Amino acid sequence: MGHHFELRKDVELAATPEQVWEAIATGPGIDSWFMGRSEVEPGEGGLTRLTMAGHVEEATITAWEPGKRFADRTGTAPDGTFMATEYLIEGRERGSTTLRLVQSGVLGDDWETEYEAMAVGWDMYLGTLAAYLAHFPGRTATPVSAFRSGVGGADRAWAAVADALGVAGPLAEEARVRFTVDGLPPVEGVVDLAGLPTYVGVRTADGLYRFLHSGAERGDALVLGHHVFAAGQDPAPAERAWRDWLTALPLG
Repeated sequence: MGHHFELRKDVELAATPEQVWEAIATGPGIDSWFMGRSEVEPGEGGLTRLTMAGHVEEATITAWEPGKRFADRTGTAPDGTFMATEYLIEGRERGSTTLRLVQSGVLGDDWETEYEAMAVGWDMYLGTLAAYLAHFPGRTATPVSAFRSGVGGADRAWAAVADALGVAGPLAEEARVRFTVDGLPPVEGVVDLAGLPTYVGVRTADGLYRFLHSGAERGDALVLGHHVFAAGQDPAPAERAWRDWLTALPLG
C-alpha cells in the first residue's frame, strides 16, 4: 500500500532569480549541482530526464514560469507510486534569492527509509546548489559519478575516505583536503559540507566533489557525485579513474 508524503526545504542563495532559474530548469544547470545527468524540454508539457547508473527517469513539466516556478511529475507506476517536485523562486534584496523545494507523491512499502534518505539527500544537494551559485556563477559542470556497494558500513567507509583525502582530523567543515586520483590532476580544497554519517562535500578551485553513503538499508554503498568545472573535461575517463579510486579503498 502506498504512502502519501510531502517534503519541504528552503534555501537562501547568493544569486538572482534568473541565475537560480538557469540552475534548476536547464539540463546543464542541473548537472552542475544535482545527481546524474539531466535533460529538460522547456515549457509546460515538456519532459525532464534524469539518467543515473544506466536508469532513466522521465517526468512531465507541470509548471513553467521562468524566474518564478518550475514543477514536474513522474508517471504513476503500477503500484501507485509517483513523485512530484516543485521549485518556488522568490527574489530578495541585494541580488539574493529564496528557493523553496516542495516534493510530494506516493512512496512504496519502505516509505520511511526512502523519506529519510530524500530529506537528508536534499540537504546535500541544496547545499551543493548554494555552493555552485556562490562560487561558480555563469559556469556549468561536467558531472562525474561512480559507486561501490557493500562497503562495510558508514564508520568504515568514512574512515577510509578521510584517510584517502589526506584529512588528519575529523571530516568537518573547513578541513583541508589534498589527494590524487590516478590519471587526473591533484585535488586540493576544503570540506564545505559535512553531514555525517551520510555525506561529505569538498570544494576546490574547479570542482564540487560529493561523497555519499547510502545507508545499510539502501545497499551500503559509497556514491560519488562530482561536478567538475574545468574546461574540456571528458567524463568517461574521469569516471573510470574514480571507479578505480573507489575500488582501491580498503572497504567491504
